[in-house]
Amino acid sequence: SIKHKTAMKRCNNSAVSRSNISTLFSSLHGHIASTTMQSIQELGFTTMTEIQSWAIPPLLDGDDLRGTAKTGSGKTLAFLIPAIELLHRRKFTLKHGTGVLVLSPTRELAMQIHSVAQQLLRHSPTLTACLVTGGADREREAYMLATGASVLIATPGRLLDHMRSSSSFCYEHLACLVLDEADRLLASNFEEPMLQIFKLIPKERQTMLFSATKTPKTNELVKVALRAEFVDIDVTYTKETVTSEKLDQSFVVCPLDQKFLFLVKFLKKHVRKHKLMVFFSSCDAVKYYHELLRAVSLDLLCIHGKQQQDERTKAFKSFISAQFAVLLCTDVAARGWDIPAVDWVLQYDPPDDPSEYIHRVGRTARVDREGRALLLLRKEELQFVELLKQRKVNITEMELNEGKIPQVQDKVEDLVSGDSYLSWWGRQAFKSSIHAYAMHKRKDVFNIYNLDIRKLGKSFGFKEPPFVDLSIEYKKGSEKKLKRRIREGYFNDDDADPDNKKTCNGV
Repeated sequence: SIKHKTAMKRCNNSAVSRSNISTLFSSLHGHIASTTMQSIQELGFTTMTEIQSWAIPPLLDGDDLRGTAKTGSGKTLAFLIPAIELLHRRKFTLKHGTGVLVLSPTRELAMQIHSVAQQLLRHSPTLTACLVTGGADREREAYMLATGASVLIATPGRLLDHMRSSSSFCYEHLACLVLDEADRLLASNFEEPMLQIFKLIPKERQTMLFSATKTPKTNELVKVALRAEFVDIDVTYTKETVTSEKLDQSFVVCPLDQKFLFLVKFLKKHVRKHKLMVFFSSCDAVKYYHELLRAVSLDLLCIHGKQQQDERTKAFKSFISAQFAVLLCTDVAARGWDIPAVDWVLQYDPPDDPSEYIHRVGRTARVDREGRALLLLRKEELQFVELLKQRKVNITEMELNEGKIPQVQDKVEDLVSGDSYLSWWGRQAFKSSIHAYAMHKRKDVFNIYNLDIRKLGKSFGFKEPPFVDLSIEYKKGSEKKLKRRIREGYFNDDDADPDNKKTCNGV
């Protein structure tokens, strides 16, 4: 576990007069390189977000900093602008190797940070931005590291691999370490790789740690990674609600057997007018509903763990560049992505807890844009709304007009039963979804034993639900492993009823 050696001295932003804080990027003239200023202007940025206006000045002064801000608040520019300026001030060139290291919890987030860094360095020919992540060509990465990677954006596992085995990778002049989405880095089991990385990089450096939340683990990480004296910026407390004030949030009580039909109606209404993200509880569910919705003439994108990395990257870039599109995804997409102009977030499967809800809806209403979020619940799950309201989430009920839901259940069931490929994926998705539901943290709200399995089967297009054996005893310590199997889609047809019975007497 992470332990600290020195006491922490906090310099809190609440002691600083807000009147001294400028919110215009033009105020950085004379404080950052003209090449960076030119890039900022070309990108169209004029006004800083709250985290940017608070964090950039002390970072330009060379302080270590912990920044806590909501998802979508502009943290990427808050750390990249000062980090790049540090390299300019040190007259960094390619021969010096890596000067800035940004650690990211996911490939997708790393790709986005890399893209922003490239744009900021557009007019700085002596500096480069490089990307190192799992799933990419390792030899090509090693070549880039050998030729010079001034600003390196990486996932911890792949970075540690290169540090140990790529002999031409030079990081002895590292001047700045950035830990982005630190809470997510710790939640993704990167604690040990990060500790190893900390041992290998220079101790004399500037460190920036950013996250959406403060947790005991991130507190410990601060004590390990930052100097004893650091600036602590927390802009989450300045708002009454934990989600954006420009986010319109609602929930709808939808019977299980009407759920898929509601989804079809909702998507057909919005697919050509808006950009939407739809969240599911498992990898298999994303894969299956993508195929099923395509079969009913809906053109969608999806990202899930069973795709090859190049497929995920292609879908990711397509969604970012599209004006109108629908992306089906799991919670791998819920943190850190900077996706322009997402209009709707639809939570088809309920989140694990209020924090996960907040992370999901954080994909819309970003940086002063308006957005809408809709959560589907059963009437037995309405206590979850009260949990959200306890977290100061402003959410209201939207009435379900069942008369306007297309009654095409028979057609969907005929489609699934007549297509062996769809039927097979449907069985995997059905089982994974049930297991995911059984693993909810709030079992008082999401109780697997009051789930109507027959109605749930209807939402997957089954006339009769597949057999699922929930008599497994979840031993102590096995829950985390099972959750990982669900996310990564490790339930396969070997788990199915050996006689392929299409019956179920309940759970």
